[in-house]
Formats: sequence, structure tokens, C-alpha cells
Amino acid sequence: MSAVSPAVSPRGLFSYRQHWAHRFGRAPFLPMSRAEMDLLGWDACDVLLVTGDAYIDHPSFGMALIGRLLEAQGFRVAILAQPDWSSAEPFTALGRPTLFAGITAGNMDSMVNRYTADRRLRHNDSYTPDDEGGRRPDRASLVYAQRVREAFKDLPIVLGGIEASLRRVAHYDYWSDTVRRSLLMDARADILVFGNAERAIVEIAHRVARGEPPRAMTDIRGTAVIRPAVPEGWAVVDSSSLDAPGPVAPPANPYADDGAEQGRTPGHCQNGGGGAGPQGPPPDDAPDDAPDTAPGNLGTVVRLPAFEAVKADPVLYAHASRVVHLESNPGNARPLVQRHGDKEVWINPPPWPLSSQEMDAVYELPYARAPHPAYGGARIPAWEMIRFSITILRGCFGGCTFCSITEHEGRIIQNRSQDSVLREVEHVRDKTEGFTGVISDLGGPTANMYRLACKDPAIQRLCRRLSCLHPGICKNLLTDHSALVALYRAARGMPGVKKITIASGLRYDLAVRAPAYVKELVSHHVGGYLKIAPEHTEPGPLAMMMKPGMDSYERFRQMFEQVSREAGKEQYLIPYFIAAHPGTTDQDMMNLALWLKRNRFRPDQVQAFLPAPMALATAMYHSGRSPLKPLRRDGGAPVFTAKGLRQRRLHKAFLRYHDPENWPLLREALKRLGRADLIGPGKRHLVPAHQPGGGAGRPPGHRPGGGTPTTGKPGRAAGDKPVRAAGDKPGRAAGDKPGRAGGGKPGRRKPDRRKPGR
Repeated sequence: MSAVSPAVSPRGLFSYRQHWAHRFGRAPFLPMSRAEMDLLGWDACDVLLVTGDAYIDHPSFGMALIGRLLEAQGFRVAILAQPDWSSAEPFTALGRPTLFAGITAGNMDSMVNRYTADRRLRHNDSYTPDDEGGRRPDRASLVYAQRVREAFKDLPIVLGGIEASLRRVAHYDYWSDTVRRSLLMDARADILVFGNAERAIVEIAHRVARGEPPRAMTDIRGTAVIRPAVPEGWAVVDSSSLDAPGPVAPPANPYADDGAEQGRTPGHCQNGGGGAGPQGPPPDDAPDDAPDTAPGNLGTVVRLPAFEAVKADPVLYAHASRVVHLESNPGNARPLVQRHGDKEVWINPPPWPLSSQEMDAVYELPYARAPHPAYGGARIPAWEMIRFSITILRGCFGGCTFCSITEHEGRIIQNRSQDSVLREVEHVRDKTEGFTGVISDLGGPTANMYRLACKDPAIQRLCRRLSCLHPGICKNLLTDHSALVALYRAARGMPGVKKITIASGLRYDLAVRAPAYVKELVSHHVGGYLKIAPEHTEPGPLAMMMKPGMDSYERFRQMFEQVSREAGKEQYLIPYFIAAHPGTTDQDMMNLALWLKRNRFRPDQVQAFLPAPMALATAMYHSGRSPLKPLRRDGGAPVFTAKGLRQRRLHKAFLRYHDPENWPLLREALKRLGRADLIGPGKRHLVPAHQPGGGAGRPPGHRPGGGTPTTGKPGRAAGDKPVRAAGDKPGRAAGDKPGRAGGGKPGRRKPDRRKPGR
């Protein structure tokens, strides 16, 4: 029984010998019908990809990227997009594939796509033609897997995408308010691929083509499989309880963060998330990242608390969440195993990041860069959003606890080369219909982490920090933005490019360390408004989010306004905020509302925290405890979370303090908080004492005719808008750009005549 290779030089993504079917050549679009397959001369497809999204042949959409990558390996790939799931018959339309079916819910978790943060049904779907809702089932990966099993007996099933990635272990499910089993168990699939899937899916395809069943592929990074038991020859670190990780030889401690490594690696990271667990750090000759050092051992596997245990014990769930996140660095992560009944879910370490050469090759595959012709002229909002934007990086080392990027893409930044990005700019300019000279974004999960990395690969390999930026920027992090500045300048200087705007999230705590970057960004790449995400103003919530304090925001605001003045431009910052995040009290929200009023911000739309599967903040929401530090059964301060619908509405109402429909609820809360002094007509008051036009007593969000103050449409709470939770602003790869779980929506500053900087 082989162990996952600890080598730091993985096999090249394009080093495999092509499958024999490469002789059929490249398809203009991956086929969605038997007629298209016949035109290509296929008698069958090798891989059938089933997705909950419309098929858009562009690398921002996961199925297109994976499909084109497998095509480049020589496989015949067909797409079954948004099939009718009421029976198995639609799943047979393209015939039985020769190798396997790959299944994904799409670029978003299907539950996040379908329901608001208040569990209310959405009536639209940005990934569907004409924005039509209801074209994919709830828990789409599970439903599609069931129908594929019915359609094709014994066909291997490979799960992937954001939904599978974030549900690979036992996870809290907000919509059913319970802990559910690993999706691999519920879907009864052969193998689950998590994270950026390129390396895993290519290896799986070639090994299946050689006759190996996916269930037997237990040694592929970035995958999870079901096993009857832990095989002989593996040393087990027992982290199935809170207080006593089991001793092994050599000793290892699943809570051994960076502090456990101090003194062993010069310049090693200082951990801001807590030190070693109760067993203390392991001895210097048994580092956490060396699982294969014990003679006779195949390796070391960390045992998580069983599904039944974490379902019954929320604090144990938070402990398991912490252990999973500590085992997320490809350089030192060990396999995880979690008991589900009489089976073991075996989760291999995360995949190795792609090199720049591999990233370039993946993004420059021969995509049609358009929706499939079968959709005719239908408008697909997700495509409209990204058609003129370009991905330049993957990953995020910020570690925000509400966000799913880290769990899906990892903390190591993967970069495209400047030449590759510029070639794509040329392609958009010359071949994308409707291009007017404006590139809408050069970015990724964050705008300004391009080519940022740890100063020493050896330090990076050992690091177990949950964030490189919290509680402060790590001293080992290189923050030089010069490569990104050079890319911006080269792109905006290309003929036919009038302007390049930056729409990805900006880490302003990093930007303030790079004045040249701020000058380039603000002078040339802001279209009047720049959206940034402080998320909150108060230290308590910010600590639970692992976000920087407002001093970083103020420093960036001053730089922004100064550069805007120097450039002769009137430009404004638009902040994002989250309501009802774990660790946020009513007092915190009141203070945030006062800050908004002092600074003359009036958010148009706001968003309450949405507990996405596997996020650290979701563990806080479910357990009332923080997994940011080692947990104890008998210690640790509880984490307050607004859970009831009324209290969650109150937190959103504080963000929209200016909306008269929220005033009755806010008056009541201010009196309860002992701040009735904030009720009145003056500038120092938050809300007036009386309702305008006899509106007193109306519930928040009420509007005659059944609409809402923000949208005027039935079916949504005031201010609700589809979120990018477990993510997924369309935009990245192995598809599935995980977005921010429950991020707040931008606000608008109250119009005034003051210039920036006054």
C-alpha cells in the first residue's frame, strides 16, 4: 500500500503520453449532443462531465477548464449541462462513457446558489441562460451522482468542484442546521477531487485508461476515497478527542503550529493562531512535516473525530475544523481519516500548486471563449460578468475565516506569467464580441497578491499559520508589488486597450506597504469608485474574521485620496461590511452604524453572514467556540453569534440605519442597549424619534405591494442579493473560484460636495 509521495517536484501536468483518442483532434466546442459527437467521428466519449452550470467554453468555468485539459491529454470529453434530474433518462443522452463520469454542482455550491443567507429561495441563477432559477437541484452533486448510477451501472463516478471540495469531510450544513456526512459517502462516488483539480483529474484519467479502478487510487494528492480501515503500516495520530492527542513514535501533535517548530528553522513563521496543544511540541528530531520518518511506516495519518462524534458534539466539531485547517499546507500536510459508521473517509494531502508554466498552458488551451451555440442569443449573467476579465493568479494567504478560498485553492499563490496574461488581453481585444477597449479586471481571489510569496521555500514548507496577514503581516512574507505594477503598465499600454479596471478584492493592508502600486492603481485603474472590504470596524468581530484593524483602512484611505488629488480625479472608496458574523454583538453593530454615519456612508445593499461548509467561521457559528486557537473542553471564551431571524435582521438594519423601515427595530434595540441618546433629529443621533408619513410599526423590509426597498421584487428580504459564498465569482479554475462566504455588499457614500481628502 503506497503512501502519497512527499516529493516537492510533482509530475508535469503535460508530461503524460496522450491517450489514443487524440487522433480525433480538437473540438470547436466540447459536444453537448450525439449529433455533435457524430460530426467529430466519435462512437463514444471517454469522459462525461455533468455540471449544474450552463456550458461556457472559457477557463473561468470549471467544466470548460477540466474538459479542455482532458482533451489536451487525448481524451474525448462530452458535457452534460444542467440536465433534467427528474429521471435517469436525460443522463443517457450522450451514451455511456468509456472511462468515467465527472460530476460537479457548478462554479457555486448549489445551496448557496439557491438560497439567501436567511434561507430564502432565490428566483434567479447567474449561471443559467436568461438568469432562470430552478435549473439545478438542491445538493446537485449528490442528485447527479444518483442519476448517473441509475443510468450507467458500475460506471466510475468522480466528484469535483466547489461543492464537493468544501464537503469532503463531515461538515455543518446551514440549510438543514445539522452536521452531514462527507459528500463522498452520501453520493457513493468512487473518488472525490478537492481543491485545484488539474493534477488529480489528469492522473485519474490516465490510470483509469490503463484499467485501474478509481476506488483503488488511494495515493493521489487532492483526493478523498472510502476505505474499510486504516491499512497496516500507517502510524496514526489520534486527534479524535479534545484533550489528549494520542502518542505515536515519533510523537506528533496535530495542534503543533509554527510555535512547535521554533528553533528548528531560522526565520520560521510566528503563529498568530495559538501554539502547540496540551501534549506540547514534538522533539526536534520529529518535525510535523516528516510523516515517513518512522522505520517500517508507510506514513502518518491524522485521525479526526468520527462523523457521529462531531454531529453530537459541536465543540468537537470545532476541534476537527481546526485540525483540518492546520493540515492544509501541501508542504507538511498529512493524510486525514474520519470514521463514518463502518467505513473510513481517507483524505489525502492537498495538491501541489501549478507552476507558472503549467498555469499558462492551462489558461491558453484552445477555448472558444463563448457560451455553447446551443444557447443561441440567451443572456448568461455570469458570462457577461467575466467576458472581458482575465485571471492572473489563484489562491489567497489572507485566511479570512468566513471565506472558502483557502479551503479550496490554498494559501500558496499560483501565478501566470506576464507574457501569458498579455496574450490573453490580445485575444480578448481581437476576438471577444462586444469588446469596447475596457478590460474589466486583471485579478483573481485578490487583486494584489500576484507573485507574493514566502521569502524561503523551506520556511513555507514548514509553516502551519492559518493566515500570513493576521494578526499582522508575517515577517517572512515578501510584499513587493513591482511585478504587478509592471503587468498593469504593460497591459494598459497595449494598442486598442483604453482602460483596465481592477474589480477583484484588494488587500489594502498589503497595498499600504507598496506606495508605487497604490499610485498605479489609483491613477489608472479606478473607475470613480474602488470597492474594498474592511468587513467591520470593531476589534472583536475583526479578530474572529482574521481581518486587519481599521488603522490599515485609514492609512489606505489617506493614500487613496492623496493619489486621487494628485491625479486630478474625484474618486471614492466603497466599503463592504458583513452583518451577523460570529463574534459580533448588537453593540458592535451599533458602533459600526455610528462609524458609517460619521463617514457619510449609506449602504444600499447589505449581506448577513452565510455559514459556508468547512469555513472556520462556520465552526464558530455552529459550536459557539473559536477554532483559531487550541480548544479545551473546560476553557475558552464563548463566541457570540446572532442566529435568530430577528437578531440577524437587526444586524442588517444597523448597516441600513438610514432606511425608515428599519427605524422601529433600531429604536427598540438602542433603548435595550441603554443608548436612547442616539434617538433624535440631530446629527449626533442615529435614528429619529418618529416615523415619516405614519409608517410606524411596519416590519423591516415591508413595502406596499409586496416588494422590498432595494429591489422592488417579491421573494427577497430587504437588501438581499445573491452572494458569492463558498464562492464563486465566476472566474477561476479548476474551476470554481471560491468567493467570500457571506461577504457584505458595497455601500454608497451619501452625496456631498466635499472633494476626496477633505
